Amino acid sequence: MKPPTKKLHSATSQTHLQRVRRICASLPGSTEKLSHGEPTFFVAKKVFCMFADDHHHDGHLAVWLPAPIGIQEMVIAASPEKKDRELDFLIRQAWRMIAPKKLQAALRSPGSGLDQKKTAKAQSAPRRRKN
Repeated sequence: MKPPTKKLHSATSQTHLQRVRRICASLPGSTEKLSHGEPTFFVAKKVFCMFADDHHHDGHLAVWLPAPIGIQEMVIAASPEKKDRELDFLIRQAWRMIAPKKLQAALRSPGSGLDQKKTAKAQSAPRRRKN
């Protein structure tokens, strides 16, 4: 299946989109479709990544991700080189925030970039029924 596309504004945006697609496609259960006119990546019908190229003519090339409180400020303050190096990690963390636990189990291997101890601890904890 060919991923949805829209006309991109530059070779740079095309290069960045291909990188985001490659990272997202490597994650279990990831699908891509256009949403709000932008390439958007889903897991279990929930958005975990959106690539925005001049969205609403704002002049920005951006990747929108869910992130814990405080991460946005850290990423904005970081140098462009550091942001580029951390993109894979940030996308994987966004996927982990959204993906069902069963899909997360598929990435519990060395080098996955996910916090394996935290994931294993969360799954081994007994569930308690709410009354």
